[in-house]
Amino acid sequence: MNLENRKYVIIAFILLVGFIYTSRLFYMQVVDDTWVLRAQEIAEKRKEIIPPRGVMFDRKGRKIVSNKTYYNLMMTEEKITHLDTVAFAKLIGWTPIMVRERFKEIVKGEGVYYNKSSGRHTSNYQKMRAYPFLKELTLDEITKILVHIANFPGFKEEVTSMRTYPYANGANILGYLNEANREDIESKEINADHFYRPGSNIGRSGIERFYEKELRGRKGIRYVVTSAMNNAIESYANGKYDTVAKQAIPLKLGMDIVMQAYGEKLMKGKKGCIVAIEPATGEIITMVSSPSYDPNLLVGRRNISLNYPKLARDKDIPLFPRPLQAEYPPGSIFKLVQSLIGMQEGVVSENAGFACIKSMVGCHNHPNATCIAEAVQYSCNPYFYQLVRKVIQQKVRKNLYADAEYGLNKWHRYMSSFGLGKELEVDITGQNGGLIPNSKYYDKWYGHHQWGFSTIRSISIGQGEIKLTPLQMANIAVIIANKGWYYSPHFVKSIGKKGPKANFRKKHKTLVESKYFAPVIEGMRRVVNESGGTAKSARLEDIIICGKTGTVQNPHGQDHSVFIAFAPRDNPKIAIAVFVENAGAGGAVAAPIASLMIEKYLKGKVTKEKESRLNKAEEPNIIH
Repeated sequence: MNLENRKYVIIAFILLVGFIYTSRLFYMQVVDDTWVLRAQEIAEKRKEIIPPRGVMFDRKGRKIVSNKTYYNLMMTEEKITHLDTVAFAKLIGWTPIMVRERFKEIVKGEGVYYNKSSGRHTSNYQKMRAYPFLKELTLDEITKILVHIANFPGFKEEVTSMRTYPYANGANILGYLNEANREDIESKEINADHFYRPGSNIGRSGIERFYEKELRGRKGIRYVVTSAMNNAIESYANGKYDTVAKQAIPLKLGMDIVMQAYGEKLMKGKKGCIVAIEPATGEIITMVSSPSYDPNLLVGRRNISLNYPKLARDKDIPLFPRPLQAEYPPGSIFKLVQSLIGMQEGVVSENAGFACIKSMVGCHNHPNATCIAEAVQYSCNPYFYQLVRKVIQQKVRKNLYADAEYGLNKWHRYMSSFGLGKELEVDITGQNGGLIPNSKYYDKWYGHHQWGFSTIRSISIGQGEIKLTPLQMANIAVIIANKGWYYSPHFVKSIGKKGPKANFRKKHKTLVESKYFAPVIEGMRRVVNESGGTAKSARLEDIIICGKTGTVQNPHGQDHSVFIAFAPRDNPKIAIAVFVENAGAGGAVAAPIASLMIEKYLKGKVTKEKESRLNKAEEPNIIH
């Protein structure tokens, strides 16, 4: 054989060996499932330790979310031998049928995967893996079982933890956890780092969901060497490769839990909400959604199974987070923003006066407003009808309809700078953005250049198409208190000692200059503190409250009561919005509630005479 032929033989031999090796490797990794199972078996020697979730404190350092130890009864089918189903069922207080059904449920819950190469469907369930048979057992419950557990090989206890809420308040803020499902576990986005496994808990709503990664902590790993009987006998390499589980650093909230509890008491028996924010920081002091519920009702699988359906069926929808998702017409509180835009656009001055012509739009009896402050004080509808008409129809276009289109879009840009008509960057999920219409919105309804100010005039007094969330209403009070700027409202004051997330340190400025806020603030002072104002019920002797009432027309029943305010006038510490459904005039119900909240926050106590006009408010009960 010549040299050239020998070379081809060697090449062919190498290719043949490579082909055989590659084919075998493909068969082992793709076609033959036993190798997959072997890899998973090896992986079971790697024990994961899940730390307790991070705790939460309120702005005064009170612990408002913590953890309580519970136990799971784990089962590993491979280790179960000659199970006496009747005796085991008696031990755990079940029937034998229930035990057998639970085994089936665990297998079914793991689902199946499809091997494209072999064309086979195989269960994800693995006999050598430990699964929770019973979950969320108390110390007493697990102790009664462990006394006899030696009679049932394949079963053992696992320490776990669940949330506990010392204060039965703030459920819509804090949110709840439930068990990670198969979709969560297989999601590349949610479980990219393989943190979640069957039985793991995950945040489903509220702060628990938004700060899931910050709250879940760092998972620990322990490698073990097992005996021939598959029992752990020692740490692998003396623990050289082990990592320690680490509980997450705590979250400190800007929320005051006592204020939250007080607000929920004031709103008891009412539908609506209270939102209070610290103007200087954007920290949310309280966010009451009424009716509410005790967050402990949704702790753990058993409680969720029992209580969630009841809450979901409740006709008063306590699970609905009104401050974030309810979109209401703002009514007369919207006149504050209209005043600011009118002055910034130069179509009115702070001393502009308009006659109260009731034939234009209905109004109550009061003197003619001769300036912006009086217009706010009296809440004059015809005044703002004429002011907003000047904003929308500025006569910069010859065509009336083109002029309205131009003016409305400019007005819309101002509103957007106030955070209206869009979601605020709050650190909680499930928020709606409200509605601030622009020309495209009305074009859909009436056609292009087929509408003018007279068509959309109800927007001048915060009715018609205008929709705001209570959170946005409170943020308007923040912006006015700050004379033109705000930080995005947020709950978490600090993540450990790091402060809030970076986006909550960014100052947002409106398109209105600070000099135009003074007459509006003066009008708000008069609303509460002078005759002719619509919120005398909110007045305090030693604190100057600046506020604005609104009576929101409701075609489905009694009007809604709304009030926004901040206090004190100089160096404001709190801005607030109160919205009470079907309660009538803003000064009747919403204003006194806001006044009580402001007084309690600034002074630590309230005027009992004023409190007696509403529901009796008590300090929160603490659950131990």
